[in-house]
Amino acid sequence: MVVNMSNIIIQAMLAGVFIALAAGPMGCFLVWRRMAYFGDSMAHSALVGIALGISLGVSHSLGIIVVCILFAIALGSLELRGNLATDTLLGILAHSALSLGLIWISLMDHPINLESILFGDILTITYHESIAIVFGVLIVLGCIYKIWPKLILLTLHQDLAFAEGVHVKQIKWIFMALLSIMVAFSVQVIGILLLMSLMIIPAATARQWARSPLSMSLLAMLIGALSVMLGIWGSMQLDVPSAPCIVLCATLLFVISLFKKSA
Repeated sequence: MVVNMSNIIIQAMLAGVFIALAAGPMGCFLVWRRMAYFGDSMAHSALVGIALGISLGVSHSLGIIVVCILFAIALGSLELRGNLATDTLLGILAHSALSLGLIWISLMDHPINLESILFGDILTITYHESIAIVFGVLIVLGCIYKIWPKLILLTLHQDLAFAEGVHVKQIKWIFMALLSIMVAFSVQVIGILLLMSLMIIPAATARQWARSPLSMSLLAMLIGALSVMLGIWGSMQLDVPSAPCIVLCATLLFVISLFKKSA
């Protein structure tokens, strides 16, 4: 029993830390480009992706990736056709997607643990799922490394990036696809409702200390990984859910960074 429990914790730590490593740089770009609400809205649409995957008999991750990409396309179309602000459209899409996902899952014949989907259950991750997360995160990190200079230039000034020969739309869609993959891999770790916290809070904490985009990204990765390890350890000690513990540990590190910075 002790061996099994230690294996569960190791698998949870492995999956959570690797998710945090990819969430660090992704979160930095969301913070720099003021897209935190967009990321949160995309996370809400993941519930529809899970329902789609179950209905079609495919993996949840594939369903989430497809729906998240469709979410981004829908947002782009509405921005071009309507006269509403982006945050208003995001609010409409996010809550509509969450409601649709809840109703869709409620109408299914076999029971589904909605609590684990909404708030995550990192301790239920299997060995094969943790290995899949590791490989998926390595692919995401490799893609970010490949397009890093273009993403930085695009973040600084879109017109300048276009003048420098950057295919702006292509890079944007690659980033959206990477964000969709991160959402798909992160749902079981942190849950839909808390998902973006693992991207935004470590990035915001790192911003208090970083002097360059690269240092901020590396710090966000370190802070996210530390939050995951502290959160899992704290949840085991207090016998409480892991995902909220991870978020609170990340928040505590953020508060500490504010006090240290002001001192």
